[in-house]
Amino acid sequence: MSGGEQLPLPGATPAWAAEDRWARAAWSRLAEPGDAVAAALRSALGPVAALDVVLAGTDVPVLPGDAGTPRARAALRAGLDRWRPRLDGLDPRRDAEVLGRLGGRLVVPADEEWPRRLADLGDAAPPCLWVRGAGALGPLVERSVALVGSRAASAYGEHVAADLAAGLAERGVAVVSGGAFGIDAAAHRAALAVGGATAAVLACGVDRAYPAAHEALLARIAAEHVVVAEQPPGASPTRWRFLERNRLIAAASSAVVVVEAAWRSGALSTATRAAALLRPLGAVPGPVTSSTSAGCHRVMRELAATCVTDAAEVLELVDAASGEAVPVPPERERSGRRRPLAGLEGEDLRVADALPVRRGAPVVSVARAAGLSERTVLACLGRLALSGHAEEVGADDRGPLWRRAAPRG
Repeated sequence: MSGGEQLPLPGATPAWAAEDRWARAAWSRLAEPGDAVAAALRSALGPVAALDVVLAGTDVPVLPGDAGTPRARAALRAGLDRWRPRLDGLDPRRDAEVLGRLGGRLVVPADEEWPRRLADLGDAAPPCLWVRGAGALGPLVERSVALVGSRAASAYGEHVAADLAAGLAERGVAVVSGGAFGIDAAAHRAALAVGGATAAVLACGVDRAYPAAHEALLARIAAEHVVVAEQPPGASPTRWRFLERNRLIAAASSAVVVVEAAWRSGALSTATRAAALLRPLGAVPGPVTSSTSAGCHRVMRELAATCVTDAAEVLELVDAASGEAVPVPPERERSGRRRPLAGLEGEDLRVADALPVRRGAPVVSVARAAGLSERTVLACLGRLALSGHAEEVGADDRGPLWRRAAPRG
């Protein structure tokens, strides 16, 4: 991209302002996330003409329809007072160049990479997204689950978050979270550990590592997948931006699961947004005496969240959202652990079931327990050894000794 013009004297219009892409980028710096007045103005006029109103430097124009009522005009006047101080040095093409040097890009609704579910936000949808990473955002979140929860997570919460994230990632479901301490980090790391996809949605510019202690984690997510924000490069995180960021997490994902949260946890705002958007909502139960799980129990009670305890149950929420079934690998139970005899049937199952778990047994003993001939048992043991269900562990005067092999994975 070529270098962008600096904003000239008030009242003049820079060349880039006439383009929809750059107008949207400019709005991401002028207005705070979730600014309803800015959204209404863009909806009424379009991003380019709405930006022209801000750049004009004159009094509030007369707008058509509901945007022209006295109340709307008063809100617009207050909005102009908020936005115009940010015009100084405004140059979205320069922002895009800065991010481009870091491997990032600007994504707008007309791009294929735009997440289609953000349309459910209506006027509350961001004008654009700033994306950093090797992955394509839209396809990545097309089948995804947001795992959210407390920053001050307990060992139990982090364990469950990691178990859920790994189980989902192994089944081809992307994990979406906010890159924060606690539940977020546990979910991102577990997805990466099993080679799955994950996206971090930030409340600051994607060129910044927040929290700073997660610089390496966020860099790895960007290197392999995506880090995304609606704020332009250099933007700082604020409490308001964190709360508004949560609407993006809820909207972009197929389903939302609160893993662990206190009664007033910020993660509950994500759950509330998900419920309002009719996203399937789940929550992980904890001890009734634990304050760190009180928020999970609250969303079950107040928002009718589904109780989930493992990845298979979370997948049911994803299926409900998409109408498509995701096959659960047959070698895994709902707990996520491989069943020792999963996938076996017929004589192979009978022989495997007859094998001792600790000490080896001769073929004659296995045949007796399985009710099969020794010849049949020998053939079955050969197949079971190849599939990893049986192993030879020595021999005695009766011949080779066999036992059931430990499950792989």
